[in-house]
Amino acid sequence: MAGNPKSMSQIKQLLQLHQQGKSIKFIARSLAISKNTVKAYLAKVLTSEIDVHALLKLDDPILEGEFHAGNPAYKDERYEHFISKLDYFAKELHRKGVTRMLLWEEYRQDYPQGYGHSQFSFHLSQQLVARKPSMVLQHTAGEKLFIDFAGAKLSYIDIGTGQVIYCQVFVACLPYSDYSFALAVRSQCVEDFLYALGCCLHEFGGVPQVLVPDNLKSAIIKASIYEPDVNHALEDFANHYSTTVIPARARKPKDKALVENQVKMIYTRVYAKLRSQQFFDLVSLNKAIREKIRDHNQTRMQQKPYCREERFLADERHLLGPLPEESFELKYYRELKVAKNNHIYLTQDKHYYSVPYTFIGSQVKVIYTRTLVRIYAKGTQIALHIRDYRQGGYTTDKEHLCSHHQHYLDRSPHYYLQKANEKSETLYHLIQLVFEQQRHPEQLYKTCDGLLSLQRKTDPDIFRKACLMAIEHKNVSYKFILNILKNKMTGQQETKPEQPLPNHVNIRGKEYYSQSTLKF
Repeated sequence: MAGNPKSMSQIKQLLQLHQQGKSIKFIARSLAISKNTVKAYLAKVLTSEIDVHALLKLDDPILEGEFHAGNPAYKDERYEHFISKLDYFAKELHRKGVTRMLLWEEYRQDYPQGYGHSQFSFHLSQQLVARKPSMVLQHTAGEKLFIDFAGAKLSYIDIGTGQVIYCQVFVACLPYSDYSFALAVRSQCVEDFLYALGCCLHEFGGVPQVLVPDNLKSAIIKASIYEPDVNHALEDFANHYSTTVIPARARKPKDKALVENQVKMIYTRVYAKLRSQQFFDLVSLNKAIREKIRDHNQTRMQQKPYCREERFLADERHLLGPLPEESFELKYYRELKVAKNNHIYLTQDKHYYSVPYTFIGSQVKVIYTRTLVRIYAKGTQIALHIRDYRQGGYTTDKEHLCSHHQHYLDRSPHYYLQKANEKSETLYHLIQLVFEQQRHPEQLYKTCDGLLSLQRKTDPDIFRKACLMAIEHKNVSYKFILNILKNKMTGQQETKPEQPLPNHVNIRGKEYYSQSTLKF
């Protein structure tokens, strides 16, 4: 039976003719095979423990095993020796610089009658593959979204400087429909990563139950097969969109084989098709990427009667969760101490934000976004501010200050005039004269504080007379009124103004003083 083995259907024909009592020559001529081949197959039938009727009922693969069992490798002594060394070979291959050729050379030195290089490599590959079988993963519609960044970058030219700006390409796909999304961003930092992920969910029009990111730093703080540490920002993002994060296992690319395959396809269907085009901003680059991804999703899949977009729209889109009404804002977390001026200092903005003065010296938790700064203590929000990017500036809520400091901030001419008017009309008139002076406002405020203090400590009638005397003499200083009160001058009779001297002739006029020489 040298040469190619005969098909099992032809062998069954041979057995049928033999059962009918046909001769070997007739069978050979009818089936167009040699007489020796017919004799060899009939000899195998005679030595077989199964009769002809049972052989005819066997399926072709089983029948082929009966006639072409071959010489199994596991019956060879060399194979038994090879299997005994397999654990050693597998361990050594993980060491740096160790190759299969080196292992084979050592194997032949130890066992000269062993396999040649080709057989050694064949059996080693077979055994190593058998130790790590792969499984076909069945995906549910709307359940998972695989996330990754492509290894290669795209670029655009800054039209102002002529500099080439390289961009990272975010890639995601829904494994059930294989529906894909891609977006170029400036980097893989947390802000750009979450921005791209948010754009992806809005492009899909819904939220899957699980996000499956690769172990990139923007998503995973510390990779682990069992309990990876998820980035706090990604957890906030998932909570905002009512989904969960289950990272792919570290160093297990088969867990996310679909998105890895999508990256390869995007190289062909996006990168390659854009290789001859030039872009001058990120917006135009992403517009071109979006068009190529749309074509990719609308391309008919091999061995399937539909495209990715058809399967997504028909079976998956309606199963995605709803998008939140508010857009996501990235949260940053800090623990800071409240300074003696009842403000915290946010280093990122070099700006100060007020906290109620009762928390001076306490540790507070600060959560800030692009627009707001929230401050918490003892599980309660104690302050809320609009984020201010002025370096060295202060954002102060007056209600956070003590009464003394609130009074200090409230000071103004209107404030003091209102206070004076509540006390008396005379004091109001006196305060008006105070603000008519050409002095620094801080000095005027201190004068008003002093006058209000005197008013509280003095008999109203005596203080009113003191104010009238100050107004009459046009001296509205705090010290002048204080001296009047200390010296009890309000009880004395008002002195009459001095009478002018009578006219007389002993007066020198201006002519006398303007002459150049004196005349006596």
